[in-house]
Parts: sequence; C-alpha cells; structure tokens
Amino acid sequence: MTTKPEMQKPEILYSVKAQRGPELRCKGWRQESILRMLENNMENAEKPEELVIYGGIGKAARNWESYHAIVDSLKNLEDDETLVVQSGMPVAVFKTHKYAPTVVMATTNIMKADWPTFYDLQDKNLTIYANYTAAPWEYIGTQGVIQGTFETLSAIARLHYNDSLVGKILLTAGAGGMGGNQTRAMTMHGGVCILADSDERIINRRIEKGFIDELAPSLEAAIKKAKEYAAAGKPLGIAVVGNAADIYEQVLRSEFRPDIATSMTPGHDPISYLPAGYTPQEAEELRDKDRSKYLKEARETMKRELKALIQFMDEGVHAFEYGTSHRKECIDAGYEEKEAKRLPGFVAEYLRPLFCEGRGPFRWVCLSGDPEDLRKIDDMILEKFADDYLVTRWIKLAKEHIPIEALPARICYMGFGQRKKFALEVNDMIKRGELSGPVAFSRDNLDSGSIVNPTFESENMKDGSDLISDWPMLNGLLNAVGMCDLIAIQANYSMGEAVHTGVTMVADGTAEADMRLEVAMTVDSGIGVVRHAQAGYETARDVANGQGKLTEESIQIPLWWEPKATFGPKDL
Repeated sequence: MTTKPEMQKPEILYSVKAQRGPELRCKGWRQESILRMLENNMENAEKPEELVIYGGIGKAARNWESYHAIVDSLKNLEDDETLVVQSGMPVAVFKTHKYAPTVVMATTNIMKADWPTFYDLQDKNLTIYANYTAAPWEYIGTQGVIQGTFETLSAIARLHYNDSLVGKILLTAGAGGMGGNQTRAMTMHGGVCILADSDERIINRRIEKGFIDELAPSLEAAIKKAKEYAAAGKPLGIAVVGNAADIYEQVLRSEFRPDIATSMTPGHDPISYLPAGYTPQEAEELRDKDRSKYLKEARETMKRELKALIQFMDEGVHAFEYGTSHRKECIDAGYEEKEAKRLPGFVAEYLRPLFCEGRGPFRWVCLSGDPEDLRKIDDMILEKFADDYLVTRWIKLAKEHIPIEALPARICYMGFGQRKKFALEVNDMIKRGELSGPVAFSRDNLDSGSIVNPTFESENMKDGSDLISDWPMLNGLLNAVGMCDLIAIQANYSMGEAVHTGVTMVADGTAEADMRLEVAMTVDSGIGVVRHAQAGYETARDVANGQGKLTEESIQIPLWWEPKATFGPKDL
C-alpha cells in the first residue's frame, strides 16, 4: 500500500487533449482507458484552467497537483492494484487483484450538508463538487444528456400533441454544458426552440459546436422568427442573450405563449446561477467579493424564474422543472412549498416509465479516437436492435444531428438486457479487429437505479420511497461485484439532497472483459428494475420476471413480495 502517491509540482495547463490511437502510456488498457476518460473530461471542460468540467463548479480533480498525481498513478498502476480517490485527490494505491476495480472514488459525501458547510470545506481544500459525471470522469460533452431531453419531449408529444412537435415552440434557458443540448433536442423533433442565456460567450460556443443554429438580436426578433418557422413546420434553434427570469417575465407581458416551457439554468448550484441585473463579469466579481450577497440575489432571481414557469403552466403551457432543483432551492429561500411543487418534475411526469424498463442515459466512448469506430457501432445497433423503435430512432437521428466532441461518443437509452447484449457484441467487434481500439461504457448518474434525489429522480415514487438511499448504495456494491473498472459514490446536486453512483466498464476484446461485462451490464441496470418493481410499478415487475418487451432475461424476485406489505414471524 502506498499511503499517498508522490505529488508533482502542478503545471498550469489550460487545456488537455485525450490521447488517441493504439499507443499505451499505462501498464494495460484498463488503466489507459480510465486515463483517457479523465482526459476526455478535460478536453470537453467548460473551464479547464480551473478543472471545472461543467455545471458551474463540477470538477475532475481537487487541484492541479492532484490531477497530475492521478495521471502519474494511472500510468504506474499495476493490473492487480486499485487507485483510491477521495473528492478529487488520490490518497492511496492498494494491492488488490486483477479482477478488482482500477479506480474507486467517493466525492462530496458530507454529513449535515448545506451550501455554507460545503463552501467552507471546499475553501479548506477538503472536497470538491462532483456534479454527476465530472468527478468520475464520464462527461462526454453537451450530448451527454440530449437523449434525456429528447425523450422528455417525446413524452410531451405523445401525451399532448398527437406524437409530433412539428410546429411547436419550446421556451427554455441555460446554454451551459448540459442545457446547451435543448435547442438541438427540440429541432430533432422538427420543432422550434428559443433559449435564453445571460452569457453570449456560452451561446457562441454552442453555435460553434452545432447545438444552436443562430443568435437573435432581441427577444422580439427571436419570437418573430420562431413563429415563422413553426408556421412553416420547419425546425430552428434560436438563442437570445438575457437572464431567464427577465426573459420569461417579458414573454408573459407579451401576447406570445410557447407550447412548452422549462429551464436548465443551474438552480442546483446557486453560486453558479446568474442573478438578474449583472453581467457575467459583474456576477463573477460579486461572487468573489461577497458570497452571501451573491447567493441571496441569485435565489431572489431564481424565485422569479420559478414563479414565471408556474404562471406559464397556469395559462396552459406544458411547463416543468428539468432537473435543476429550482423548486427545492426556492423553498429553502422562503418560497411557499405547496405552490413551488405545483410545477411538476420531468422524471415523475415523463421519464419514469423508461426507468421501469431499466432504460437510462447509457453511453460509450471510442477510446481510439477514430470516428469510424463510432459509425461501425451505430450500424451494428441498427442491425442487432432493429426491433426496438426507441433505440433505432435515436441512433438514426444521432448519426445525422449530433456532432463529435473530443473522443467519439454516443448516448442511448438502452434497457435491462440490451446493455449486456450490446456490450458483449462490441467486445467481440474489438476481438475480431473490426474496431481500432477499446470502448468504455458508462452512464449518467441519472439512471434507473443509481440515484436517490427526492427533488428530482426519486420524486413522487409510487410507494413513497423518495428518500430511501439504499438503492444507489446497492448499485455501487453490485458494480464492485461486477468487477467494473471505475466505481464512484457521490452526494451532491442540490446540496444534501442526492446520493448517486458513477461507473465505467471497459471492453478491450479480451475474454476477461466478456466475464466482467456479463456481470456488470446485468447488475447495473438490473438493480434499477428491481427498485421500481419494489415500488409497485407493474412494468418493472414484468421486465424483472422476463415478461417485459425488452428481454427474456429475468431477475429472481421473491414470490411472496408485494408493495407495502408488512411481514412478521407468522408470515415466515
């Protein structure tokens, strides 16, 4: 055991590019794959000089010294060793065995958590903000959540618009690392999106990446063009510079009403939420000068944004909270709880049926860096999963509309059984020499069984289990049993409200990878199916028992089980 990897003098790097090609810098592909995932995080980073990947303050490492120590540790790690990372800092290398994880980490797990406690601990260099995929090195750029947006909009189309959003207009806000996907998700449905963001630099970055079509000179111009394109049945993603609360209130004072309204401004992280009346530069100065004042003004603006979304809803617009924790933060800031919760959350309202099938934001990264590997995998999916409309529709659209950011990657809502079948086929493709390098599989922490967050993913569970955090813990334990290459246990999002896990599994064409994938791809999504089955969702029970539409594979659930049943000695 090494108590602490030797620290190198930090080198101030303002950009990192993931290694491509067959050359190894590490002692095996498992270690090299994890290193490339870390570098891919940094290549996609919003503020690489600060190690911030996305979401305002979500970091890949504690500091540059820790970053270089992690890189050095991965380069020197043996096949039978495991690197331990605590909130972005490497703290030990243990001699384990060749089937053990390459990296295990825990990040932002804080007792009695609140924002002041977190900031104090961060200032003392004791923790970082994990966000979802930043700390566990699984971020794949803006596309990382785009199918979640797409499927949410699909549900709205199915429920309210005869399964089509052509001619419909979405009003939203937030063009940052996650929110920047919204315009493209709506145009992939053939609709129009108006997106507001206070920072023109971020908007231009999304235009350069291909997620936003154009920047309008004013809200009035954006509305005019949106109406023209919607009337013609043509898709368009328009951005406008402005604070979300200001823009929404301006819309409410006008005669224009969108068909759908939401927001992906960083309500979950109020220190990154821009208060009204400040330019991005002025807000940064206030943040550094007076954090308490900044937080107060940010929350006041957040309350205005929430109030506007509720008014949209009351006027017939399909409005919802899109995983930003605005309601929770506003309640903490004095907003009336019952009123705030009238605005529905998107998981409980639209996505939970997919979670019951073990579906969720499953991803893969082509570590060779060769776009041809991504194309070949896409084509294989269209052949092997031709009977699944949700999967094939998405892959066809993604091939046409989703740009490559850093290493070639893809997201797809595959479910229980499908993930294993897919991963084993990819491993075979590597074995046969059809792909030019290994492939890393991961998923967003917003997955079927990897998170508890009563203001978001686990809100309004059928059996009232919104607060039960056993499930992500069981997920992490099962992933350890599954011999995954990286396992992370985190707690953050809206501070103190979420516990979740991250995981990465590598296919390198070996028989050992087959063994790992066989187990890991079963348990990771399988525990999500069990979770929803236990909560009383019949679809999940059917999938678990091999009677669902996804797969014939089954999970053994005790025959005596019933939701909310109470058992005593006499029952046994």
